[in-house]
Parts: sequence; C-alpha cells; structure tokens
Amino acid sequence: MNEKWLDRLYRTFPALSYRNFRLFWFGQAVSLIGTWIQNVGQGWLVLELTNNSAYMLGIVTMLQTLPVLLFSLVAGAFVERFPKRNVLLVTQTCFGVLAAILATLTLLGIVKYWHVLVLATLLGLTNTFDMPARQSLYAEIVDKKDLTSAISMNSMIFNLARIVGPSVAAFLIAALGIAICFYLNALSFVAVIAGLYMMDISHIHLQPSKRSAWKDVLAGLKYVRKRPSIMFPLIMMGTLSLLAMNFNILVPTLAKVQLNIGVTGYGTLMTFMGLGAFLISLYLSATGSRGGTNRIYWFGAYGLSLSLVALSVSRSVFLAELFLFLAGICMQAFNTLSNTAIQINSEDEFRGRVMSLYSLMFVGVAPFGSYFSGWVTQNLRVDWAFGISGVLSLVLIMVISIVWSVSLKRQPT
Repeated sequence: MNEKWLDRLYRTFPALSYRNFRLFWFGQAVSLIGTWIQNVGQGWLVLELTNNSAYMLGIVTMLQTLPVLLFSLVAGAFVERFPKRNVLLVTQTCFGVLAAILATLTLLGIVKYWHVLVLATLLGLTNTFDMPARQSLYAEIVDKKDLTSAISMNSMIFNLARIVGPSVAAFLIAALGIAICFYLNALSFVAVIAGLYMMDISHIHLQPSKRSAWKDVLAGLKYVRKRPSIMFPLIMMGTLSLLAMNFNILVPTLAKVQLNIGVTGYGTLMTFMGLGAFLISLYLSATGSRGGTNRIYWFGAYGLSLSLVALSVSRSVFLAELFLFLAGICMQAFNTLSNTAIQINSEDEFRGRVMSLYSLMFVGVAPFGSYFSGWVTQNLRVDWAFGISGVLSLVLIMVISIVWSVSLKRQPT
C-alpha cells in the first residue's frame, strides 16, 4: 500500500521522486515559515520605530534589495564556479546569524532604526549570492522534464509559508513581542542546512570557466540578448517587480493606517494573499506543462495589475482580503511560469548567469519600486499607491506584449 501511495505521489509531483530534491524541499518548507514570520515582524518593528512611516519602511526594503541590483551579475558568474550546495550552506548560515542578531537587539530593547537598515543591507548582500545558487540548484538535482514540477513545488511551500507565517507572527507579536519572530527564523535555518549537508552531489561535475568574471558577465548578457524566449520574460519580470509587487510596503500600511485592523488584521490580509498563491502553486505542481501555461502566464500578468487597481478602490476588510487573494493567485502564476520558462530555455553553461539576471529583475529593481510605493503612500495615500502602480504596470505589459509578439514573428526561435 505504501509503495502504491508513493508511486501515485511521485506521478502527481514528479520532483519528489528525487532524493536530493526531497531533502532540500523539506528543509526549505521549515525555513520559509521562519522567513515569513521574520518578514511580518520586521515590517511591524519598523513601523513602531518610525511612527508608522511607510516611506522609512520602503527605505528598509530598498536597502534589503539594493545589493542584488549592484552585484547580482557578478554573483551569477561566481556561483557557476562552485557546487551550488556549498554556496547555499554559506548563505543559509549567514541568514541564520543575521536573524539571531536582530532578535537579540530587539529582545534587549536596544534596537534602533539604523540597526535594521544595516542588517537589511547585509541580508540583501547574502541574498545576492543565495538566489542564483538556489534557482540553479533545481536543474542539478532534477531532470529538465521535471523542472516545472520542482519550481512549482518550491513556490507551493513558499506560499504555504506565506499562509502560516503571518498568522503565527501576528499571534507571537501580540502575545510575546517581536523578538521571538526573529529567534524562530534563526532556528528554522537548521532544517535547510541539515538537508543540504545530507544531499549527494557526487554526480555534479563542474567545468569552471577559464575567463575572468567580467568576461563571463558580458558573455551571459550577449547570450540573453539573442534569445527572446529568455529576454522578454526577464523584461516582464522586471516591470512587474518594479511596479506591482510592493506588497511588503503597501499591505502593512493598508492594515495599520487605512483599515485600522492592527497586527492581527495585517496577518490575516497576508494569509489570504498566501492562500491564493499556494492554490495556484499546487495546481501548477500537479499539471506541470500540461495546464495551458501560456494562458496562465498572461492571466497572471494582467490579473495582478487589475488586482492592484481593485485594491485602490476597496474600502472594506472583506474586499481587501478578496483582492489580495486574487493578487496572490496572479502573482504566483506569473512568477512560477516566468522562472520555469527562463530555466528551460537556458543552457546549463549559462544557467547561473541567466538566473542572476532573473534575480536582478525579480529583486534587484525592487529598491526603486519600494521607494516609489513608499513615497506615493507617504505623500498621497496607500489607495493612490495601489491605483497608480496597477495602471502603470497594465499599460507597460500591453506595450511589452506587442513588442514581444513582433519579435517572435521576426525571429520565431
């Protein structure tokens, strides 16, 4: 019976049939819950330290993502020279140490806004190397035919953590204070580090480049420029990351200032968004490339923009929950299928550099988006920030889709 059950499970979710993936996946499942608990705790801590300043919260997010903008291309060339597992052991350990430092400062009651800024910058620097290594690892531990399943399953646990993490964080903050959120996150990295140590990477054989890192970067950029199937998904990702994915700035401000529902309400809003993202990830994990992915990709892109416009006119908690649920579905559908398309169309030799560009578009442009969202919220209102972001992203998506279509007619490959 167990063998039949496992066989059915592996047919439904083929990525789980790989031992290395299972080890990494289960470790990530624990660690990501801790990450979301810290995200909520950090956002609430900054609002308390800055008298509810969305602008200063945006600065924190900007500094947390700025290193990706500055160094991701070099990081991509760097991680290609080492086993991805080894790079991740270092980065995940650094994440745990940084969380423990913030927890201790908060527990002792000596944490200052500038402490959060410094730690956010160090977190971003670590993430600059972690992201391309983590994204490239999937291609080393599963076959390419199961890559969609692997990426979707990672998205699934990310969004399951988004459901569980904010609710747990809200309860912990109300009952025990903010510091416990950061301590739990630090502890959660033990699971993913243990999983990485247990992985067997003897089958992975690197062929380190003999060129300089800078020449590798230029070769990677040239490679992407000649491939519309990679270049346009990257442009789309950068556009929506810049304008439509600044929920870490807008949602806490929406909860605390406009809806006046406190930290528990904030956790509930994030839970609804995570639930939508989890459900679409579950669907994509099971269907893989059989589920009409091109239509879902464009549904995600346009739907995310329209959800922001809808949030701009929402004046009740129920409508905010509903449209954040829809935004979660659309955002995760777009993110998962963008990642999958880029990886499938990338050759192994260039995957680290291509995924560093993905990191640049996904996270590196976020400082500008965070600054923009924080500025609009501070000087106008959070509903204006939702509306302006939604309309701008909608217009730009339409323009990009037209240019992309023309490019495909000229160069079908």
